[in-house]
Amino acid sequence: MCQLLGMNCNVPTDICFSFEGFRARGGRTGLHSDGWGIAFFEDQGCRLFLDDKASAESAIAELVRDYPIRSLNVIAHIRKATHGHVALQNTHPFQRELWGRYWVFAHNGELKDFSPTDKGRFRSVGNTDSEAAFCHILNTLQQQYPQQQPTPVELLKSLRTISNGIARHGMFNFLLSNGELLFAYCATDLNYVLRKAPFCTAHLIDEDVSVDFNELTTPDDRVALIATLPLTDNENWAKMARGELLAFHHGRVLARG
Repeated sequence: MCQLLGMNCNVPTDICFSFEGFRARGGRTGLHSDGWGIAFFEDQGCRLFLDDKASAESAIAELVRDYPIRSLNVIAHIRKATHGHVALQNTHPFQRELWGRYWVFAHNGELKDFSPTDKGRFRSVGNTDSEAAFCHILNTLQQQYPQQQPTPVELLKSLRTISNGIARHGMFNFLLSNGELLFAYCATDLNYVLRKAPFCTAHLIDEDVSVDFNELTTPDDRVALIATLPLTDNENWAKMARGELLAFHHGRVLARG
């Protein structure tokens, strides 16, 4: 099973600590060695790092771990190939432009007999079910709202309907962001933790590394972290319900679908 990691904050924050544990699951503490990727939203731009090598052994992952890129929204993915061969074009996250903003998507699971016949402008480059699902989501949204992005409530409602339709084809856990909101849809496994004052010292599960967030934050900081499986063993992670769709904004749950 692939691994997902997302972060949504109210102030630009680096993900170095969480990524330290997450990357170990790509070939060291987990069997997911078919590539990895991470996207950082910065203002209107997006930094996207992809590698078809295992994240635990990737020189690019070393760079990301040691380079404190600060972002309000981050999506990362470790791949275990099911559909599509191991190649850079099949590596998540995927990125497209809609309504004048970048959208980034990463998927965990496997879809069977999923062959959308969209006639919109979004098409797959690789041959994964994940990228096909992403293009289908964006094509459907553009057809529903051709002029401009809808309100968060309207967007959440549309995404829930689209996601439920895709989920009928198999396991469909995903993270999706446009740099303002971060959406998380749970089919089987997604967990999240909301970090806010008073902060604690967190300890990673996959590495013997701890960090005292009191030394790195202000009392007003808020961070939402979403992962396939919890990354720390001493924080209160909440498990999402099956079929639940959450919209995160500024480090808190904005809406539930």
